[in-house]
Amino acid sequence: MSSIRFKFVLFFGLAFPLWSAAPSVFNVRDYGALGDGSHKETLAFARAIEACVRAGGGTVYVPPGRYLTGTISLKSNVTLELEAGAVILGSPDPADYPLRPSVWDQSKQEICPLIDAVDAENVTIRGRGVIDGQGQYWWRRMGWPDRLKVPRSQRTPEELAQLALLAHGRPHLIEPVRCKNLVIEGLHLINSPSWTVSPLLCEFVRIDGLTIENPAFSPNTDGIDPVSCRNVQIVNCRIDAGDDCVTLKSGMDEAGRRMGRPDENITVANCVMLHGHGGVVIGSEMSGDVRNVVVTNCVFQGTQRGIRIKSQRGRGGVVEGVEASNIVMQDVPEAFSITMFYSGRSKIDDIFPVNEGTPAFRDLHFSNITARGSRSAGEIAGLREMPIAKITFSNVQIQAQTGMSCTNAKDIAFYDVRIDTAQGPVFSAKNCSSVDSSRLSTSTPHEGVPVVEAR
Repeated sequence: MSSIRFKFVLFFGLAFPLWSAAPSVFNVRDYGALGDGSHKETLAFARAIEACVRAGGGTVYVPPGRYLTGTISLKSNVTLELEAGAVILGSPDPADYPLRPSVWDQSKQEICPLIDAVDAENVTIRGRGVIDGQGQYWWRRMGWPDRLKVPRSQRTPEELAQLALLAHGRPHLIEPVRCKNLVIEGLHLINSPSWTVSPLLCEFVRIDGLTIENPAFSPNTDGIDPVSCRNVQIVNCRIDAGDDCVTLKSGMDEAGRRMGRPDENITVANCVMLHGHGGVVIGSEMSGDVRNVVVTNCVFQGTQRGIRIKSQRGRGGVVEGVEASNIVMQDVPEAFSITMFYSGRSKIDDIFPVNEGTPAFRDLHFSNITARGSRSAGEIAGLREMPIAKITFSNVQIQAQTGMSCTNAKDIAFYDVRIDTAQGPVFSAKNCSSVDSSRLSTSTPHEGVPVVEAR
């Protein structure tokens, strides 16, 4: 049916046709949704989206209510808008999430997210409503929390049957793929089965004003993970996650290097990070490179680490051009963690030949940062064959139990940095070169202990 309507008006006795576009708002209730929290609404959402697409684009509107659904697939020029009081509930049934080929390996299939869009443009997901992934059903299948680390051989037949439902993984909450001009804003996202928001191979992305809440210790429930994306803004968000709060990635090992799509031109600003494994993290899947990253005007409270950059031998890839400034960390056990020993499989003094699997970190700059209540000021740990290079700390104040350690690095400089410790040296260096610590100080020197220790 045509989406163009005709009206006729009279001017001076003559009739003229006027063209009027069809309504651009498509209420899911008009397409069969009940909003009672028990009936599955997947088909109603699909019908509303299809009607929106036929009309040339518009808004799929979700009024107050509770909507149980499987995968919702958005298309170009479609806005999904949740009104205050609207709750989308992710179905706990794996059958409600279609399988699709992995972008990293077309021979493998993976479960679709709760909300996706593939090869689309001008997609928006917004509103004052809630998207609840009901991750507790998925975590329990893993054995969370009590039996998460119990080997398969020691699990009951019922536990093994539940585990088998995870053969294709757990759904992410929102995962657009190869989209352009993507906006996700204003929503309250809770209980994601796995990663919460993860644009993949997308360009021109704005993620604004999200509140993300996943329980502490909920497995792999990262907050926002742009993967191999370009031109991304993550702003004004509050993230309380069971894993890393914001993580930048670009694929793992040979598959990531083969894809060769860096995560680049990323801004993270005006965000509050709570209780995750890391405030802002790069890696460890960074084999396609991560570059041109700015993190500014953020608060990290109670995250296990503040700024974390992690990789290991075999990953390959380069992390470069990272600027972090105007950050306050409170009760963050490790303020800085920059390591190429994420897996911990090799010793820090080992040396290997440089090859395509050798990662590289360089041009990392940190300024106007305050950390209080830390256990460690931080760790910098490069490879003997590939030292971490060109790091500066400027106007950084850290209060910690122990100082900062640095191994296998070069071209490190401290400008107006003060690290106050309860014990040990402020800075320990091993296998490092070109270290400028002349403007590194402490207000808590310890008798018989050097401020700077070099080996």
